[in-house]
Amino acid sequence: MRTIRDGSHIALGGFAIARNVIAVVHELIRQNKRNLTVSRASRASIRTCSSAPIWSARLIIGGGSLDRFGPVHCINRARETGSLAFEDWTSLSICFRYLAGALGLSFIPIKSLLASEILERLERGGAKRELSPMQCPFTGEAYLAMTALTPDVSFVHVQSADAEGNCRIDGPRWENEEQAKAARRLIVIAEEIVPTEAIQKEPGRTIIPAHRVEAVIHQPFGAHPTAVFGCYDYDAAHLKLYVDHSKRPNASASTSRTTFSRPEITTRIWRRWAAFGIWKA
Repeated sequence: MRTIRDGSHIALGGFAIARNVIAVVHELIRQNKRNLTVSRASRASIRTCSSAPIWSARLIIGGGSLDRFGPVHCINRARETGSLAFEDWTSLSICFRYLAGALGLSFIPIKSLLASEILERLERGGAKRELSPMQCPFTGEAYLAMTALTPDVSFVHVQSADAEGNCRIDGPRWENEEQAKAARRLIVIAEEIVPTEAIQKEPGRTIIPAHRVEAVIHQPFGAHPTAVFGCYDYDAAHLKLYVDHSKRPNASASTSRTTFSRPEITTRIWRRWAAFGIWKA
């Protein structure tokens, strides 16, 4: 995390309440990173936005919530107070922009935003320079051109990886593969480190190849309290507690100071899960 410079554009993997890079975000806050641009197709994993004004200055996000646990109050509050700059896209348009970055394209066309209120808000806000109407040179159809998203660093949580960085993502992947391949640097957080021979036995399961990866962090429960398919479910009690605290700014700030400044609390939670057999390697 020390190599992440203030002012960087970082992309956070996961979606809703699954495979979120929670441990990474906590560490970024503990190291007092500042003025980060954060992009993601779903806003839920930025659950740590109780401290967002401290560590980020701009959010480029799609729709979303904490699923059945409700909205992300801290993000909504930051928007209302103007403490953060926002670009509210759709999840699909964010995915397309990552795809353009992964393919090495400077822009990508899309139709789904045309004639939408989302497009009107983007054009009125800070994303106006990221959009341009265009016509298909072959049919004359109307499209919207969007600039590629190319984060400085992408963080993706995976079930397993080898020491070289070959990664498997089991279950839904959402836009995480495109996000990973669009970034200039990619750091992977793995629940389990497996031998390269195991990866080679089933090469079709490798979603992110080693040559794309700068570093692999072995961090079991690194997505807690969100779920990791095949490893552990989401922690409903923890998420309910977070949502309850996030409704009140003072309580939310107190929770952030306690959790983020004391990593031993998170470690204690992971060990408790392991003791009860909730997590499996």
